Amino acid sequence: MKFIGGALLLILTLFGMPLFAVIAASAMWNFHREGIDLSVMGIEMYRIAEMPILLAIPLFTFAGYLLSESGAPGRLVRFTQAFLGWLPGGLAIVALAACAFFTAFTGASGVTIIALGALLYPALAQAGYPERFNLGLITTSGSLGILFAPSLPLILYGIIAQQMSEGQGVSIDDLFLAGVFPGLLMIVMLGGYALWVNRANEMTLHRFDAKAALASLKESAWEIPLPIIILGGIYGGWFAVSEAAAVTAIYVLIVEVFVLREIPLRRLPSLVRESMVLVGGVLVILGVSLASTNYLIDAGVPQMLFAYISEAISSPLTFLLLLNIFLLVLGAILDIFSALVLVVPLILPIAAQYGIHPVHLGIIFLANMQLGYSTPPVGLNLFIASYRFNRPITEIYLATIPYLLILLASVLIITYVPSLSLALID
Repeated sequence: MKFIGGALLLILTLFGMPLFAVIAASAMWNFHREGIDLSVMGIEMYRIAEMPILLAIPLFTFAGYLLSESGAPGRLVRFTQAFLGWLPGGLAIVALAACAFFTAFTGASGVTIIALGALLYPALAQAGYPERFNLGLITTSGSLGILFAPSLPLILYGIIAQQMSEGQGVSIDDLFLAGVFPGLLMIVMLGGYALWVNRANEMTLHRFDAKAALASLKESAWEIPLPIIILGGIYGGWFAVSEAAAVTAIYVLIVEVFVLREIPLRRLPSLVRESMVLVGGVLVILGVSLASTNYLIDAGVPQMLFAYISEAISSPLTFLLLLNIFLLVLGAILDIFSALVLVVPLILPIAAQYGIHPVHLGIIFLANMQLGYSTPPVGLNLFIASYRFNRPITEIYLATIPYLLILLASVLIITYVPSLSLALID
C-alpha cells in the first residue's frame, strides 16, 4: 500500500502536479497510514504563521520588486562604475558588485539577469570586453547576492532550521553575518579573474572622473543608505529583522513612488500582486513541507539516513565533499526555495551528527545552490541568459565554464574553512 501511494504521487508529479500539492499529499498519506489526525497539517501551518520573522519575507520581497521596477538598477551601475571603472577590468567588477547588491534585495537571480543584463551587457561590449567573457560574467553573477542580507533564501533557511532541534541556535541575524565573508570571497575571486583577463586590454581602462563620481553619488543618494539602514539597524539594536523589513519596504516605497516618482501609483497594485505570488508560493510550500518534516522526524528518517551514511562515511570531510556534489546537482535541477524546504530538514540532523555547525551548513547549502543556478545542463540562469541575450544555450555553457571553476573553488574553501562563515558570530 505504501509503495502504491508513493508510485501514484510520482506519476502525478511527472504529469505536472504542483510541488506543494505533492508534498501535502505525501504528508497527509503518511499521517493517515499512522492513524494520526490530519488536523496536524493545519496546526503546523498555524505554528509557522505565528512566527514574527515570517513578516520579513513579503516585506523584503516587495521592496526588491519596487527597486527592480524603478531606475535604481541604472543608478547603481553608474555609481559603481564611477568609483570602480578606472580599474583594469573595472566595469566587470562593477557588474559583480551591482548584481550582488541587486540579488540580495530581490532574492531571485533571474530578475537580476533580466533587469541588469539590459544595462551591463551592452555597456561591457561597448567598453571592449570580449563577448564570451560578458555572457559568462552576467550569467554567473546573477546569483551572487544570495549570501548577503537581506537575501530571502537566508531568511528561509533560518526559519526552517529554527523548527528543528538541531537548528534552535540559528538566528537570522547570525546568518546575515555568516554570509558576509563567503559572499565577499566569491566576488573577490571573480573580480581577480576579471582583472587578470583584461589586464592588457587598454580599451577597458578609464581615468577616474571626480565630477562623474560626485554626480553618481548624488544621484544614488537615496539607495546608498539601504544596507546601512538594514544592517546598522539590526546590529545596532534599533530593530529586529522583521522590523528592518518593514522599514525597508516603507523607505523604498516612499522614495521610488513619492520622492523620485519613478513608479506611478497605478502600477503599485500589479507590483504587489506579482511579488506576493512569489511569496505565496514559497509560504505554501514551506507550510506543507514542515508538516511533512514532522512526520519524517517522528518516523526517524534522518536517523536512519545517518545510520546508513555513517556505515560508508566516517569522516566529516568526506561527508562534506559528497554533500557538495549532491547540492550542486540539486541546485541545477530544482529552484532554491523548493530545495530549501525539501532537503534542509533531512540534511540538518545528519550534518549535526558529524559536528557541522548549522549556520555553517546553511552557508554551504546556499553557496552550492548559487553555483547550481549556472551549472550545465539545466541550471536556471543558463536558460534565462540564453533567452535574454538571444544566444544558443551551448554558447552560454562554454562562456560560464571559467566562472564555474572559480566559484567551485570558492565553494570548497567555504566548505572546508568554517571560520570564514563563523568568524563574525563566534
